[in-house]
Amino acid sequence: MTEEEKGLSASVIKTEGASGGMLLAPSNEPVIRNLIYTVRGTQVMLDSDLAMLYGVETKALNQAVRRNINRFPERFRFHLTKEESDSLRSQIVTSNAENGRGGRRYMPYAFTEQGVAMLSAVLRSETAIRVSVQIMDAFVEMRHFIASNAALFEQIRAVELRQLQYQKTTDERFERVFDYMETHEAPKQKVFFDGQIYDAFELLVELVQKAEREIVLIDGYVDVGTLNILAKKAPGVAVIVWTHPRTHLTQGDVDTFNAQYPQLEVRHSTAFHDRFLILDGVEAYLVGASLKDAGKKSFGIARLEDEGAANAILTCLKQ
Repeated sequence: MTEEEKGLSASVIKTEGASGGMLLAPSNEPVIRNLIYTVRGTQVMLDSDLAMLYGVETKALNQAVRRNINRFPERFRFHLTKEESDSLRSQIVTSNAENGRGGRRYMPYAFTEQGVAMLSAVLRSETAIRVSVQIMDAFVEMRHFIASNAALFEQIRAVELRQLQYQKTTDERFERVFDYMETHEAPKQKVFFDGQIYDAFELLVELVQKAEREIVLIDGYVDVGTLNILAKKAPGVAVIVWTHPRTHLTQGDVDTFNAQYPQLEVRHSTAFHDRFLILDGVEAYLVGASLKDAGKKSFGIARLEDEGAANAILTCLKQ
């Protein structure tokens, strides 16, 4: 036995308890399993973890291997690439200080199961043999676990593939919708016929949701049905409703609305016959029926193309 190997054996022997039994009792085997990783499709352990289990320094362990390098072909022990080392580091929860991995100036070595078995022959101590047996038992247990759950893993992979395919299909559908929206302008006018209550409601809600700061509605006949549409506005958008003094909308209705969808203000005017919806002070729509009656009879909604129309209506309201 070389002096170096004697030193390794002495270091390992120091890890034995007072009774001569290993500190790595069977109850500690789950810790060993946690130190087994999969690299290049093979289960391996890192040199620093093995050195910790054997009770020696990582440098000393690798030096012993180099003195017997003919026993460690590539399939027994290989150098990790930087990418492989970084990937493993992201999987390891324990801190570098706890595992003694901090401050290394070279990439770790990975030992396969055969490489671990060969280590016991290199270290040449009964303690090293017992530790290697525990490690190889952990390798075997891991293989049995993978084999017994192969069907489950396959099912998980199948689910993941279906999810990826579904996500891809969904993304493609959204892209087609967005492309259509970019190449097709929204209709400037729309006619609804008797019975198209939902269609009318849907378009009015879409218009209300376009507002970013303020909605002004001029409608001589409003009630809680009108508020149901205005409630679809974006948060923080103020609403001013101009309606007939004899409106069916009560102050209690306004207070209830403001408790959840502030801020609504109701003002009165008899100066308008038609209904108008003005968004952010610049976009004006002529609505052929009161919002509460939308779809009950045939009516139309048309955007006013005159750029000054919205301002002219708002100016009239201030007089």
